[in-house]
Amino acid sequence: MTISDERPTTGLWNDPALPASVRARALLDVMTDAEKIAQLGSTWPDHEGGGDVAPMQATFRGAESFEEAIVDGLGHLTRVFGTAPLAPETGRQRLADLQARVVAANRFGIPAIAHEECLTGLNAWQATVYPTPLAWAATFDAGLVHRMAAAIGSDMAAVGVHQALSPVVDVVRDYRWGRVEETLGEDPYLVSELGLSYVQGLQSAGVVATLKHFAGYSASRAARNHAPAALGRRELADVILVPFEKAVVAGRVRSVMNAYNDIDGVPCGADEALLTHLLRDTWGFEGTVVSDYWAVAFLASMHNVADDVTGAARAALRAGIDVELPHTSGYGEALLNDGVPGDLLDRAALRVLTQKAELGLLDLDWKAGQYTAPADFDSPRNRGIARDLAEQSVVLLDNPSGALPLASPRSIAVIGPAADEARCLFGCYSFPNHVLPHHPETPLGVEAPTVLDAIRQEFPDAGVHHETGCSFTGDDRSGIEAAVAMAAAADLTVLVVGDRSGMFGEGTSGEGCDVGTLTLPGVQEDLVEAVLDAADRTVLVAVSGRPYAIGRHARTADATVQVFFPGEEGSAAIAGVLSGRINPSGRLPVQIPGDTAGQPGTYLAPPLALKSDGVSNIDPTPAFPFGHGLSYTAFTIGDVRADAQSIPVDGTVTVRASITNTGPLAGTSVPQLYLTDPVASVTRPVRQLIGFTRVELDAGETRTVQFEVHADLTSFTGRDLRRRVEPGRVVLTVAQSAGDPGQFVEVVLRGDARVVDHTRTMTTAVTILPS
Repeated sequence: MTISDERPTTGLWNDPALPASVRARALLDVMTDAEKIAQLGSTWPDHEGGGDVAPMQATFRGAESFEEAIVDGLGHLTRVFGTAPLAPETGRQRLADLQARVVAANRFGIPAIAHEECLTGLNAWQATVYPTPLAWAATFDAGLVHRMAAAIGSDMAAVGVHQALSPVVDVVRDYRWGRVEETLGEDPYLVSELGLSYVQGLQSAGVVATLKHFAGYSASRAARNHAPAALGRRELADVILVPFEKAVVAGRVRSVMNAYNDIDGVPCGADEALLTHLLRDTWGFEGTVVSDYWAVAFLASMHNVADDVTGAARAALRAGIDVELPHTSGYGEALLNDGVPGDLLDRAALRVLTQKAELGLLDLDWKAGQYTAPADFDSPRNRGIARDLAEQSVVLLDNPSGALPLASPRSIAVIGPAADEARCLFGCYSFPNHVLPHHPETPLGVEAPTVLDAIRQEFPDAGVHHETGCSFTGDDRSGIEAAVAMAAAADLTVLVVGDRSGMFGEGTSGEGCDVGTLTLPGVQEDLVEAVLDAADRTVLVAVSGRPYAIGRHARTADATVQVFFPGEEGSAAIAGVLSGRINPSGRLPVQIPGDTAGQPGTYLAPPLALKSDGVSNIDPTPAFPFGHGLSYTAFTIGDVRADAQSIPVDGTVTVRASITNTGPLAGTSVPQLYLTDPVASVTRPVRQLIGFTRVELDAGETRTVQFEVHADLTSFTGRDLRRRVEPGRVVLTVAQSAGDPGQFVEVVLRGDARVVDHTRTMTTAVTILPS
């Protein structure tokens, strides 16, 4: 094609003084159908150069050239930074060059929205690799998540990236699912609060956040990726949808991505009730809905609810998907020739153009080269935030004999496949694990010491020795004997096991890396048993993307530490906890299963899901419950009281608790507020988190924590599928975990049952009162 040198056609749409909706409508009114459809598509420039980094990428990659893809305009540019190793300045220049070509190819001079993955930071070479979201969740620190997201957003905005395909706010329902590492845990309240903070932090930098995956993706049958979601309507409403609802209503999130799965036979990508009636008509969402990669084509090729990709495109557009990612397959010429209904086309195009107006992409002074790359994608600011997240996310599970912190060990055997492997610190959507496997000659791009490196740095006077013992996968046991001999000879053994994240079966955790049981991958179970038998003192460290059934090993180890992929600063955080330089404050966002290697169910369960003596021979009781985490000091909860014994069904009760550091060191307590509804019209969780905070306390110090609990937080979906606040008794418990008895107060809700909606109070306000 020939790119025109003519100046773009201008009009009201270029006036930044006008509302974005007015500008978008003015532009829409003068566009041809072909130009409108072009705004609904995307292209992935030169993505054929690497291996597959998205499901079935080889099957659906576009055959057209970039010039052919941008005729009449383009909706989105896909992953210019996140496809191959490009230095920050090179990536910035490449994106600017591509945008200049997009602008020149359409008569209105409209650039594309550039999107990238940013689940563990901007998915680009040499960019900071933050901890995985499951590690953010272990911090129970919404403010820190906001800081991280704002930093990620500022890096993206500086190089001309407009949209982030994050956060994942799926609530974990089965630990065997490969994408557990990408989530914020198994509790909808925790996921909601941290997801909201991420959205607000990212969008504070002017970058569009994208909620995913809407909805039910994490509830797939048997934890298989893309499998149908096994969901009842109440579970969908009260567990799965809650984080999406909060981010839309309270966070004004600007984009949502559909899920691949179906719910009760209806694929989410073709579900008008979900994508339009609920999301827009009920919750008031005003942004764009983008397809997960190739989800439009999947409606025909995998779900079989359309004859061909054009029929799939019609179904997706009708349901409410505005933009097809990552490459135009159905939302193109075939859809135009098929005669797409004009109202549906205008609806989607108007949403995309409105978002472009909001991003400044319709302004006359917008220039493709106006963005300047930051001097360093892995800046000291970024590394500092990554360090704080890593340090706060380490969970001390057990320390029965006080083996930790370590007291000047003479010799340390560091054993295990995760001990000297930097990439086991990262999640599957980190650049090192997502892209670099297709570029084995390319260095990591960031400084990321291994656990072995960090232990040597942390204990310079100790003799530190290393054996791998076994790999993450396979059945080779030949290295176990040497590992056992080393452990037997050492003063102390640090046994580091867990996962190496990857994609589509190339890792032990990550997208498409689902498992049948929760035993440690490969022959690591054999390694752990042999080393624990031989060593004098052993600290077991699990570095993983999901919780494994390590309860029986924890009973034998002298101390047990759980770390969810902690990012580039993670090894120093682990070593700092071992030495005592860092007093651990992480708390479990998922349970650690006990002796059963099957799926035990999450903590958010009604009575029949818990242990039932004489009813079932399977005990689902976890080894370590949700919210659990120890410290090198001790905390007590006392003087829990409410300012009222009863409140109206639309009232508020204030619950106060005294938190005391009774140990010898300064530390951080994480008090958690749980709701129990003893009698309700439907079965309810035995305990449900409705509030939390972090309290830093000096040795001997006491602080009072105040929770403002609105009756709306007791609401649930009733038999008529409407959310309701029911009168009656509720129990509010302040505890240190879901398994801690804690201290409780009872409050009676009085009045008639009250129906509530998305305007209800969804957050418990927490205040730490002055000493």
